[in-house]
Amino acid sequence: MENRDSCGLLIKQIHTTLEKNANNALRADDLTSAQAAVMMTLDGQTEHCMTLKELEKTLLLAQSTIAGTVARLEAKGLVFYSDSKEDKRVKWVHLTEAGMECCRRAAERMEEAEERLLSGLTETEREIFISLLKKVNHAIK
Repeated sequence: MENRDSCGLLIKQIHTTLEKNANNALRADDLTSAQAAVMMTLDGQTEHCMTLKELEKTLLLAQSTIAGTVARLEAKGLVFYSDSKEDKRVKWVHLTEAGMECCRRAAERMEEAEERLLSGLTETEREIFISLLKKVNHAIK
């Protein structure tokens, strides 16, 4: 019998709930949490663009997963591709204006979800919680 208070199980339960809630909130924009992650990663860049390889490394996802996700975003008009001037094998992914607006709405929804997640904690507990999550994340990489 698995311990219901094990870290792995608790983290999995929290992740599953967050992903389900995120996908429900993003459905209004016809997005998945994976698509939002790609767009928000691009939005965080100065030029709102990255190569497919950079996205793959940043999001820790397989090339085929990133390529499929970006292709679906392109079909929705939220990103577009361009070839590298130096190497035609390298594809740049750019966030469109519509993609940037979609990111703004997604960020608002994510902030609301995080507030609900942390609502049972005091400000000090939130800071400690975030600090501990960073330590654990760093330790397992």
